[in-house]
Amino acid sequence: MHLLGISGSLRKASTNTLLIHEAARYFEPAQFTQGNLRFPLYDGDLEEEKGIPTEVQTLADQIAEADAVVIATPEYNKAPSGVLKNALDWVSRTEGNVWGDKPVAIMSATAGRAGGERAQFALRLMMMPFATHLLQTPEVLVAASHKEFDDDGRLKGEMYQDLLGKLMNNLKAAAKSK
Repeated sequence: MHLLGISGSLRKASTNTLLIHEAARYFEPAQFTQGNLRFPLYDGDLEEEKGIPTEVQTLADQIAEADAVVIATPEYNKAPSGVLKNALDWVSRTEGNVWGDKPVAIMSATAGRAGGERAQFALRLMMMPFATHLLQTPEVLVAASHKEFDDDGRLKGEMYQDLLGKLMNNLKAAAKSK
């Protein structure tokens, strides 16, 4: 099994990046790859002039090759990060639909008390055009995330551990049924 993790945060100390690594641990045994979202801003003129950037094509290829994808999004102003939206926009411009019927789980780690509910809702809408097999439950919404990981990057809270374990079991089952 091959799991691709996409963190909607570029910060070195991102709790969303920690969360996708925790998800990979629960998904084991599997090969894990973390996608890179350091792309130029989408610009149709840039695409027309230079084509699809190499980094974008690499992510699209990783999505296509993965058995399942897990996406962790921060919540910025009640929505997913611009970095994540930009990546989705760029990947949509690549050849074919790399997302088609791909098992995808989303989660969020945020500073706020709601844990990213609105960001996840918006991300679910953003994923609709790609016709993924988007898992709906359980929702993993890690609130006050800066307090929820230990020094080794592991989730501390039993409730979060339980929810993440269930979500990854559901994702693995969906990937195996493909």
